Amino acid sequence: MNDLHGLSGLQNYPLARRGLMMSGLMSGLTLATTRVEAQVIHTDSIGIEAGEVKIPVGDTELPGYFAKPIGAGPFPIVLINEEIFGVHEYIKDTCRRFAKAGYAAIAPEIYARLGDLSKMSDVSQIVSQVISKAPDARMLQDLDGAVAYAAGHGGAATRLGVTGFCRGGRNTWLYAAHNPNVKAAVAWYGPVGGAASEIQPKSATDVAGDLKAPLLGLYGGKDGGIKVEDVQAAAAKAKAAGRSVEIVVYPDAPHGFHADYRPSYRADDAADGMKRLFAFFKQHGAA
Repeated sequence: MNDLHGLSGLQNYPLARRGLMMSGLMSGLTLATTRVEAQVIHTDSIGIEAGEVKIPVGDTELPGYFAKPIGAGPFPIVLINEEIFGVHEYIKDTCRRFAKAGYAAIAPEIYARLGDLSKMSDVSQIVSQVISKAPDARMLQDLDGAVAYAAGHGGAATRLGVTGFCRGGRNTWLYAAHNPNVKAAVAWYGPVGGAASEIQPKSATDVAGDLKAPLLGLYGGKDGGIKVEDVQAAAAKAKAAGRSVEIVVYPDAPHGFHADYRPSYRADDAADGMKRLFAFFKQHGAA
């Protein structure tokens, strides 16, 4: 599974113990980090409201993180799709960054039913025991629930953007093909291929022709697991179907170049990507 390639700075040793279903979010960064880099970004909560929330989905509640500017709003919504490591401090901080920029940012923990990612440190076991067992249909339902939560708490459902990182980038492609209310989508180094299964039947390439919103893909030219030509092929499929897809490749960037807590972080490319994201959201009505 090409999510595992290029994830520099991640642990690969046995779990301390089997994770249990998550009832809340983890504190700090993922245990799958070999070391925490000095450049980790810390965003304060001055001028915003931010914290853990419970997101109603069907007959249950998922833990999530929500941040928005202080005030009644309504504020544009950005749905943030996590990596494979859970809604840890990096994802929470990303929510706060969006709130500082005027967004109601929501990040649901979509793997909460399957395991406690706060206790997991082995990448291959995270994938085999949690990620590969997460049905896409339920993932999309959970993301719908997160959007509904944000819309009910000061967010404007008519100005909806979606973004995500790594596996969350892949889920961003899928969600942009699922929800007709999405105005713009930005996928950060999201895999576009991968083996199909009964519960995960389609890849990003498979749904490229069904995109319901313009999509911007941000990819690294030195990503060890995602080939640029595969990404361009997915974009070509979308364009052949009349969809709008723009791909930006940072030639010297590896996988995970936005992840400031890992050695893969590339500050200039991450900053440029965020600048492009905000411009893309504004251009397409998600601001």
